[in-house]
Amino acid sequence: MAEINSNLIKELRERSGAGMMDCKNALSQTNGDIEAAIDLLHEKGLGKAAKKSDRLASEGLISVEVSNDFKAVTISEINSETDFVAKNEKFVNMTKQITSHIQTNNILHVENLQESAIEGKNFAEYLNTQIATIGENLVVRRFVTIRAKDKTSVVNGYVHSNGRVGVILGAKCSSENIAAKTADLLKNIAMHAAAMKPAYLSYTELSQEFIEKEFVAFKANLEKENEEARRLKKLEKKIPLYGSKAQLTDEVLAEAKTKMEAELKAQGKPEKIWDRIIPGQLDRFIADNTQLDQQYALLSQFFVMDESKTIEQVIKSRAEELGGSIELVEYVRFELGEGLEKKVDDFAAEVAAQLK
Repeated sequence: MAEINSNLIKELRERSGAGMMDCKNALSQTNGDIEAAIDLLHEKGLGKAAKKSDRLASEGLISVEVSNDFKAVTISEINSETDFVAKNEKFVNMTKQITSHIQTNNILHVENLQESAIEGKNFAEYLNTQIATIGENLVVRRFVTIRAKDKTSVVNGYVHSNGRVGVILGAKCSSENIAAKTADLLKNIAMHAAAMKPAYLSYTELSQEFIEKEFVAFKANLEKENEEARRLKKLEKKIPLYGSKAQLTDEVLAEAKTKMEAELKAQGKPEKIWDRIIPGQLDRFIADNTQLDQQYALLSQFFVMDESKTIEQVIKSRAEELGGSIELVEYVRFELGEGLEKKVDDFAAEVAAQLK
């Protein structure tokens, strides 16, 4: 039996969002395997994915640079030691200069950046000068550039006013004219993605294993919410049969349509009007049974500026207005500090004390 110490419990609590004793019990049941414990908590509806941005110590800024012709967009994360320095005008200007430098010189990797020249000096020397001037250690952590591959492609991006979240997007259009009229739409979608945090562009990027695991946890959470709703005598939420469009095969949709027809017949609705009712019912069925997609995939999320349509439907509608097609093909979202580790603090001692 592995030792279930306070540091292990602390880590699981931070990563899962579950309660302390639930974490301790999960670790005991999984013999100290933290990944298995996360899965166990998730499946029981006892935990949820921790928001890394809530618990990371890193500071700095996300910067987005969009070329004037909307053919190139770069996003970067540059870290400082404190939030105070991140708001410093010199640091802000430096992040913009470095992001522009990356785009102008088509720099693809941090290693290439270190070898580049900026303001007539080696980049490392330039950064050391900035560190000496600003007074904190500064790190160019990561960056990505999306470039239009031809005249019918367009890019754009958005960075939130606090500089902690940024998104860049690329689209392929059916004509150069439509591409020129799509930049504003891309910025609005980028604003949506900054707020709604989709991890993927499309549901097709979700693996079958991921869908199955997350759907178990999703239903468990709904069931716990329904327990509370019953206790408070409130309306319960319907538990869906499926979680992703990947699970909605032709057979599943055909079966759903047959049930809808049977219900309309039982209600005495004339068959000649079914074709006006069933499409809307199928859309509702798909929306109810693709809630994992709505959580994780940008194209499946309902647009914050028009909640009656998904991002995919908004893009299709705009393309029809312009008389052609628009396909969102690239998506990158940076949130400041995601993936970095926080220093161990005195919380471990607090946990140990409470477990005695």
